[in-house]
Order: sequence, then structure tokens, then C-alpha cells
Amino acid sequence: MYKSNYSSKLLDDAVEQFASLPGIGRKSALRLALHLLRQPLENVERFSESFISLKSQIRYCPVCRMISDDGVCPYCSDSRRDRSIVCVVESLRDVISIENTGSYNGLYHILGGIIAPMDGVGPGDLAIAPLIERIREHDIKEVVLALSTGMEGETTSFYIYKQISSLPVKVTAIARGVGFGDDLEYTDELTLGRSIEARQIFKP
Repeated sequence: MYKSNYSSKLLDDAVEQFASLPGIGRKSALRLALHLLRQPLENVERFSESFISLKSQIRYCPVCRMISDDGVCPYCSDSRRDRSIVCVVESLRDVISIENTGSYNGLYHILGGIIAPMDGVGPGDLAIAPLIERIREHDIKEVVLALSTGMEGETTSFYIYKQISSLPVKVTAIARGVGFGDDLEYTDELTLGRSIEARQIFKP
């Protein structure tokens, strides 16, 4: 016989799915599942279909690797942005955080992570080679290193700097308004915005 804290395996399965999400405990998962249970079927179908569409139809920009509905992302295709500056970040969450500050109007390049030997992530696992190619083939005048300021982020910044230091491009880094070890995602918009505006020449 099926045993659970709930009277329904269907409810238990729904709670398990919500609880598998980052930051969602079982109590919150139960609250979300019960909320959906009270909604009209068409609302629940629209809710689930949005995630299926997200997973099956989302694209990645061939230029910067940001998510996009189709082809080149809105940032890379926006002619109003300063195309001579490229901000290097770890993930798409960092792009969203920086955009929310309203303090940056250049382009982006998403690495897809940072160098983390303990996790088996090396330079070859990141989009560093495409970054170098962008610098060489386009009129890039400044590369802003906006990676997390922990040891792994610093290692990644130093590695990128060594790879591009011989190229005719200025390499800067966000100012230390972002504390050591901080992720951009969790930095408040005012602090992050000021750190971008006050960026400095990168010194290894």
C-alpha cells in the first residue's frame, strides 16, 4: 500500500517536483502544489506549457550565449548599444543583474561558468576561445571582467587577462564595491551599478 504524509500519491509527486527546485522546501512545495490544485485547469495547463516551451524552444545567442527566443539576442542586435565594450560574466543571471542596474550599455559574453579544478571545470569547458575570437574579429576596445570575486572568479579573470593581454584591447574589472567572494546575482543593484561605473584597469 502507498504510504505518504499526504492522502494522495498524485499530491506527493507534485510536492516532490516542486521540492526539487532550488530554495524550495517541502512546506513551500506543498503550498505551491495546493495553490495549483485550486486553480482552473486551463490556468494549470498554461503554467505547465510555459515551462515545456521554455525548455523545448529556447535558443542561445550565437554571439554572446544569452538566451533568446530566436537567433541573436536583443542585446547583441540592439544598434543603440556600445559595440566596442564587452562585459564578461559567468552566467545569464549576471546579465540580468547588470541590466537591472541601468548602468551598462555595452555587449556581453557569457562564459558558462568559472574555472573550478575541484569541480573538474577547466578553461576548455568555458567559452573563452569564442571571446578571444570576438576580440580579434570585431572592433572591441574594452573587455570588462565582471566575474564573482572569490578565488575561482579571480583565477578565471587572471586566465582571461593572460590570454588577451597581447591584443589591442583595454582590460578592466568591476570596482571592489562587490565584496570578495560575492556573486553578482546577490549584489544589490545600487552597489553593482556603482561597481560597473567605477571599473578599473585590471591588475593581475
